[in-house]
Amino acid sequence: MPDLSFLYPLISIILGAVAVVGVIWVATKLMWKVAEPNEALIISGLTRGTLETREGMDFKIVTGKGALVLPGLQTVRPLSLTLNETELKVSCVTSQGIQVIVDGVVIYKIGDAPPFIANAARRFLGQQPKMESQVYNVFEGHLRSIIGSMTVEEIIRERDKLASQVRSASGVEMEKLGLVVDSLQIKDLQDPTGYIQNIAKPHIALVKMEARIAEATRNREAAEKEAEAEAMIADARSVSAIRQSEAQANAERAKANAAQAGPLADATARQLVVVQETEVAKLEADREEQKLQTTVRKPADARAYAKRTDAEGQKSADISAAEALARRTELEAQANARRTEVQAQANATAAAAAAGATKVTGEAEAAATKARGDAAASAIKAKALAEAEGIKARAEALGTNQEAVISQQLAENMPAIVAAAAEPFAHVGQMTVLNGGEGVNRMIGGILAQVGDYLPALSTALKNTRDGGKRPAKAPEA
Repeated sequence: MPDLSFLYPLISIILGAVAVVGVIWVATKLMWKVAEPNEALIISGLTRGTLETREGMDFKIVTGKGALVLPGLQTVRPLSLTLNETELKVSCVTSQGIQVIVDGVVIYKIGDAPPFIANAARRFLGQQPKMESQVYNVFEGHLRSIIGSMTVEEIIRERDKLASQVRSASGVEMEKLGLVVDSLQIKDLQDPTGYIQNIAKPHIALVKMEARIAEATRNREAAEKEAEAEAMIADARSVSAIRQSEAQANAERAKANAAQAGPLADATARQLVVVQETEVAKLEADREEQKLQTTVRKPADARAYAKRTDAEGQKSADISAAEALARRTELEAQANARRTEVQAQANATAAAAAAGATKVTGEAEAAATKARGDAAASAIKAKALAEAEGIKARAEALGTNQEAVISQQLAENMPAIVAAAAEPFAHVGQMTVLNGGEGVNRMIGGILAQVGDYLPALSTALKNTRDGGKRPAKAPEA
């Protein structure tokens, strides 16, 4: 086995070196001090001060780095560089003799420059809580001094100026203390005497007055705008109502026109039909008149002539019988006339009832009916004229019994005349008469008037015949 005894001294040397290094590292660790960013290390003892601290006493200031401190030979103490705050509440008197209480706050710290740190270290090292009272005393005095040279109005309006003057006045003293003021704020200004309130009252009253005036003006303008808006709304509603009324009227007019279009077309068609029927009725009346001239009047003239000739032969024989017959005929004629009158009234009443029940046809059919009645009446007129000629002949034959003959003929033919006048109504299924009862009376009165127009003519003709028959009878007497 090899001999390793020569290694023992080497191992001992190595272990001793390691032990020395360990001791040196531990000692260095214990003696090396590092300053925090917000603090300064004040090293005193076996050291020399920096250029900034040589005046007065020698100590070393370390900020932001480390330094070796020999235990027993040197002493190291930290000095905080953080911000500090001091509340101010100072009772002052202004240049006007008015008492005010100023509330403020001072924010300060130890300056970062070595002279500020040295001044602060010499005054507050180990006694930093005392800085608050020192700062309060400094600013209290300067506040009283500066406010004593200002009025209340200046203090109120120029707070920044007040703070600036206080900072300027206390700057030298704060520098001697090693302090730097970061901020000085005047938070409040109390007025125990009420001076500030009294100053504000006129302005408050003025502001209130202007506010009321402005509010009243705005209310008036708002009311005017609202009135204008309501007027415009009313106008719009009126225009809308007018347009709606016009639209509704147009719709109603169109609806009425549409509703009347059918009846109007029917009435127009009926009117054309009635016109054609009227023309046909006139032609028929003319034909009937010509027919009566041919078949009634001329044969009647011939028969009248024959009867007149026969009557002249029998004139004397029939006088007595004619007188009795005339009396009887007169009575019968009166009875027949009364019966005819009653029948005519009944027919008129029936016609009026029929006309009232059939009030749907219109004046057009009434006109057609009237035309047909005129035609029938014309035919009856022709026939009556023919019969009148016959009666004339008989009157001439009877001599003194002409009036009886006339009454007899009228009484005998009156029902036929009235029936012929009413005959056109027998062919009317439905008739509309306008104007109510007045229209019915006018229609019936027209028909009766047509018949009545012919009676004077018949009477005149028969009277002429009578006069002609008397002349031959009076001739022998003359």
